[in-house]
Amino acid sequence: MLYEISEKAIQMENQGKRIIKFNLGDPNLPTAPEIIEAAYEAMKQGKTRYSSAAGEEKLREELGKIHNVSVDNVVITNGSKWAIFSLMFLLLKKGENVVVPSPHWTSYELVARRLGAEIRFLKRDLDSDWRIDVSKLENLIDKDTRLVILNSPNNPTSKVIDEKSFGEIVQIANERGAIVLSDEIYCDISFVKAKSILDFSTENILVNGFSKNFAMTGWRIGYVVVEEELAEKMIKLNQITTTCVPAFIQYGALKGLELRERIAAEIRERFRLRANLACNILSKTKMKFSRPDAPFYLFPKVDGLDSERFALNLLDSGVAIAPGTAFGDYREHFRIALSVPEKDIEEGLGKIYEALP
Repeated sequence: MLYEISEKAIQMENQGKRIIKFNLGDPNLPTAPEIIEAAYEAMKQGKTRYSSAAGEEKLREELGKIHNVSVDNVVITNGSKWAIFSLMFLLLKKGENVVVPSPHWTSYELVARRLGAEIRFLKRDLDSDWRIDVSKLENLIDKDTRLVILNSPNNPTSKVIDEKSFGEIVQIANERGAIVLSDEIYCDISFVKAKSILDFSTENILVNGFSKNFAMTGWRIGYVVVEEELAEKMIKLNQITTTCVPAFIQYGALKGLELRERIAAEIRERFRLRANLACNILSKTKMKFSRPDAPFYLFPKVDGLDSERFALNLLDSGVAIAPGTAFGDYREHFRIALSVPEKDIEEGLGKIYEALP
């Protein structure tokens, strides 16, 4: 349904209808001109040929310094989504299972099922402010659990896993022989301090990228920090599939790392203002919600709502949202991405409120 809504919104735009697109986590902020210039300079210098399947050495070295790991632990990928697919493809066997706190990003589920793995969800709820019950998660892990996937800050709730729970989950998973895959794509722009998997262990997996924290969604560049043996397998998979991330894109990303703190601060502050605006509006309605810990999402609830039907009907009012069923068993919820200008946030939330049953 998430992708169906997106396609319908695009079709309506192509027909000349204006759509306020709350359905995509694609920030409307421009990529920093310094990043664009660095990529352009790299192209002019001939960085347009095949590159290493592992990634450019300079970029991997810089990421290694940031995460305090060896360059051999870093692999550059065609976006973090490809990184997650690659890892699940390499690690999962049919009959094994994956444990995922829910609500969750839909790709985890779709990839696991495509690979023949069972996926076990730990359902969280708004009433507990989306906290993870570690004891219930522990009960889901057995001898066939290969991966525990964490996403902090989370898509769609924008909530951060607290340090105590994060550490306990890593310890339990590793004691049971499972690997923790931590998707930290929103970590650098979090409003509150978000812990990294590397704060607890270097024997698990970090996935990150440049899409969200550098406003580079269309550049398709991500990376992983993994143990060297798994890194070598990922490089071989890159060689027979995507070949490499274009070198000029990597040089743009390298420039981004030089400006990392400034860019993250600018994005963080812009979306803090948007989150405050949206929360002020929602607080005056019957929608229930939790304040976000990070950009870009709110995941409100309306008792008795069928969010799939609501999302489809709302397109006629010129607003696109993502139904809660795209992220698990959350039919009464829907996701709002604050990736549009402030004036559109006010207008779009007004139309949502008017359309509620």
